[in-house]
Amino acid sequence: MHYNFDEVVDRSQNYAAKFEEAVLHYGTNNVIPLWIADMDFRTAPCIVDAIKARADQGIFGYTWRTPKYFESVANWQQKRNGWLPDVDRMAFAPGVVPGMRMMLTMFTQPGDKVIIQQPVYHPFADVVNNTGRELVVSPLKRDENGYYTMDYADFEKKAQGAKYFILCNPHNPVGRAWTKEELRKVGEICVRLGVRIISDEIHSDLMLDGHKHVCMASVSPEIAAITTTCIAPSKTFNLAGLQSSTIVFDDVERKDAYVAELKKMDIARNNCFSLVATMAAYEHGEPWLDELLVYLSGNMRFIREFCAARLPELKPNTPEATYLCWIDARALGMGDEELKKFCVEKAGVAFGEGAEFGFGGSGFLRLNAACPRVTIEKALTQMEKAVHSR
Repeated sequence: MHYNFDEVVDRSQNYAAKFEEAVLHYGTNNVIPLWIADMDFRTAPCIVDAIKARADQGIFGYTWRTPKYFESVANWQQKRNGWLPDVDRMAFAPGVVPGMRMMLTMFTQPGDKVIIQQPVYHPFADVVNNTGRELVVSPLKRDENGYYTMDYADFEKKAQGAKYFILCNPHNPVGRAWTKEELRKVGEICVRLGVRIISDEIHSDLMLDGHKHVCMASVSPEIAAITTTCIAPSKTFNLAGLQSSTIVFDDVERKDAYVAELKKMDIARNNCFSLVATMAAYEHGEPWLDELLVYLSGNMRFIREFCAARLPELKPNTPEATYLCWIDARALGMGDEELKKFCVEKAGVAFGEGAEFGFGGSGFLRLNAACPRVTIEKALTQMEKAVHSR
């Protein structure tokens, strides 16, 4: 490998939320923080070089977005996912979730139904509830091997009268890389019922073990006509702190209305570093990403092998995408608060709490595997000791 993903980076001066904010969620910072979804790896050197070169200019004024910016996004999507989005329908967003919130407030009314599939990234439910829309949940189905699928009959029944469906593709936290056929089935239900789709594809570059990402808007012209796609380099290249995402709208009119609203709030521009970092990532970051995916796949295998041999009470899944491992901890026989307290106080590990992800999440843990393998080994060893000393 050209890049050292085994390096343990000192983040004590990094103002890292996953370390500094652990006390807000777990009552202490004295934990191994595997809860929040950013990486403990240095980003691609090409991105660091681009930011350094921009910093060396010494002027950090209002930043104009060159046409090359959205062209780099489109070219990346075409190369990695076989989908060429229209740059004329692209808009900037400071983040995927803020973009979702804006779309719901602009294109729906209070009380309108919005459907999601739980367990799922908890801001989906938050953004619906916090905008006064009616949250509708269609649970995913889980088989005895921990493999999740969509419940199309339940979805069709509950999507009646919904204005929007927020899709997680690929799925956080269960790690599914939805197939074209799966997306076609749920997309055709939305077409038939007149439900528009917001497809969160922020994890779409993090495909493991040869799995391929299918963009919802690439499935069919009919589905593309109702689908708005949210993408970003933040998960892929560990750039969440730069706050730069792209929304690809289903039509120019909605895009123009959204951009007009951004301008009213004076947040329509990139900052000077997110501009150059995004272009550097998409134009030169592919070799780094390809090596990262090999390392992440190795981390997932390590977790499964460790638990099978030494900690069978925990049953990790085999994610097809993302750097998030979804672990069934129900064999420990604990309620959610008891499980959280046990992990923090007895094992010294802060996992993502399964219950936060909604229906079907109780008794589960989400482990962020985007860190050096030695960190994962330490966390699981501490869990092993805590479980076996009960």
